[in-house]
Amino acid sequence: MTLGEKIRALRKEKRYSIMNIRELTGLSKSTISEIENDKSSPTAETLQKIANALEVTVDTFFKDDDHDESLSQQNIEFTTPQEAMEFILKQPSIMGYGGFDISKMSDEEIVEFANELLRQLQLISYKYKK
Repeated sequence: MTLGEKIRALRKEKRYSIMNIRELTGLSKSTISEIENDKSSPTAETLQKIANALEVTVDTFFKDDDHDESLSQQNIEFTTPQEAMEFILKQPSIMGYGGFDISKMSDEEIVEFANELLRQLQLISYKYKK
């Protein structure tokens, strides 16, 4: 489930309309719609506003429905450039801050980058796990 799909599902579970979320967050209807349709990557501040409106924590949006394990408990490592690239592109904050040109990276560099990114996320996940 994508980030937008998760937000929409939680909103509907709470029986909120987009207009309810607009009123609770101060975000525009189009911004909320674009996020729910994965046409826009929300900032951390926007995610926090939506989480507050839905009465959940931001990490709720990133929990895997099929697996209740935290990222820090998973033993994942990428071995192919395709799976590494898919992972990198699913990280909105990484793509937003970028500063790198993936098209100029070798397959080995892409796999190395994705695995390093995953290790950093695992460290953060462990540190803030409650």
